[in-house]
Amino acid sequence: MYKVLQVSRSGYYAWQNRQPGKQWHENELLLIQVQEIYEKNRRVYGSPRITEVLREQGTRCGKNRIARLMKENGIRAEVKRRFRKTTDSRHDYALAAHLLIEDGYQGPLWASGITYVPTNEGWLYVSAVMNVKTRKIIGLSMNERLTEEMATTALRQAVAREEPPEGLIHHSDRGRQYASYGYQALLKRCSITPSMSRKGNCYDNAYMESFFSTLKRELEYRIWNATNVFIK
Repeated sequence: MYKVLQVSRSGYYAWQNRQPGKQWHENELLLIQVQEIYEKNRRVYGSPRITEVLREQGTRCGKNRIARLMKENGIRAEVKRRFRKTTDSRHDYALAAHLLIEDGYQGPLWASGITYVPTNEGWLYVSAVMNVKTRKIIGLSMNERLTEEMATTALRQAVAREEPPEGLIHHSDRGRQYASYGYQALLKRCSITPSMSRKGNCYDNAYMESFFSTLKRELEYRIWNATNVFIK
C-alpha cells in the first residue's frame, strides 16, 4: 500500500498507528448532538435547522460542517410526499416561460407556492413567497378557500417587506391564482419578471416544495407532541 500511495514505508506506518486528533474527537461529539436533534424532531430537520438548534444550545459550528457530517453518516431530512390538488392550470390566462430551465441561475429570485394543511375545521390553504437566496419566507397568507386574493396578499407582503431588486424573477406554478390578471398586473407594477414551471412538473418549483414538506412534517410533530403531553 505504501508503494501504491507513493509514500515512505515509515511514514505509512506512522500514519497507521497515529491516534485520532482533536478535530476527529470534536466531530464525534458533534455527531452525537446532531443525531439527537435529528431523532428528536422525527428526522425532519436538515443541516440549516440542526445548525440553528446547535447554536441555540451554545455549540459553535458552521452549517457546512454540519452538512458534511450528516452526508458522511447518511443523515438527511426525510420528505413525506403527500399530494392534494392546489394547482388548476385549466384556464385561459396567458402563461409565462420557465426562465429557470438552466441550472446555476444566480440572479435575484423569489418563489411562490400554495399548499394545504389539515385542521379540525377542515383544510386550510397557505400561500407563501420565498426569497430563494436567503430561504426566508417573506410573504404568507392563509384562507379556507383557494383564491387569487390569497396569493396576491402574500405577494404584497413580500413587496412591502423586501423591495424587489432590479432583474428579480418570480417563479411559480401555472395555477390560475398566479396567471390571473390581478397577480400579473402586480408583478408588472413592481417590475418583477414572471416565470412558471413546466406542465405537470411540480419539482420545477423545488424551493417551495421543500419548504412546504418541512412545514407539514413539523406541524404533524407538534400536534403529535402536544397530544402526548395532554394524554400524560
